[in-house]
Amino acid sequence: MGPYMAQGTSCDTCSNYIYDEDYDCYECDVSMDEDEMARFLSQTRLECPYYRSDNEYEVVRHQM
Repeated sequence: MGPYMAQGTSCDTCSNYIYDEDYDCYECDVSMDEDEMARFLSQTRLECPYYRSDNEYEVVRHQM
């Protein structure tokens, strides 16, 4: 997946966007089946439904 805009941010700040040492690049770690991937790639909005912030402070703030 590319750096889609997700809730006003990019994949770069998503906890699902991980570094793969075997391929020496970053990639999305969300496991999608073929139908989910087709639906995701065909959407017109640039918001990722799988986006999870990697900002620990933001996560804690929502829990309070």
